[in-house]
Amino acid sequence: MKLIILDRDGVINQDSDTYIKHPDEWQPIDGSLDAIARLSRAGYRVFVATNQSGLARGLFDIETLNRIHQKMVDAVQQVGGHIEAIVFCPHGPDEGCDCRKPGSGLYEAIAERSQTGLRDVPIVGDSLRDLEAAAKVGAQPILVRSGNGEKTVKQLSGKLAQTPVYENLNSYALQLINEMDPQ
Repeated sequence: MKLIILDRDGVINQDSDTYIKHPDEWQPIDGSLDAIARLSRAGYRVFVATNQSGLARGLFDIETLNRIHQKMVDAVQQVGGHIEAIVFCPHGPDEGCDCRKPGSGLYEAIAERSQTGLRDVPIVGDSLRDLEAAAKVGAQPILVRSGNGEKTVKQLSGKLAQTPVYENLNSYALQLINEMDPQ
């Protein structure tokens, strides 16, 4: 089984400058649910790693976050996909934790849970911090233009300058699966 790690806001669902604070605010990006289903059928173990500082900021509680995530999991299952696990950082940006991206703690937790190394594992994000965290663990950073991705494209430099860029998760999933089985 192959592994893929996805950011949540801006990759799977619409992002919001005011945070996704309630299940009703969670809206999938066109094609993202089908992309996850396609990845699942192709043998990928799909994990989600997401910063959720809205918890630390008091914008929502853990029960609400769980309901948001359940809505996402249910939506993915309805189209035939599977999310193996969702890991999240509940801390604010000034708390100095290792799990908040660009720290690598979330990805390391996934590696431990899946008992899989992360070298060259695709990690799909829409922000520089997603890509920086991926690079720290030797994974393959992938940038999508959805969410904050268009802004992030302009920030790519150094070792991240060669990061592959795709329109959205669906376009990346199609390319990845086509590379595996070019027919």
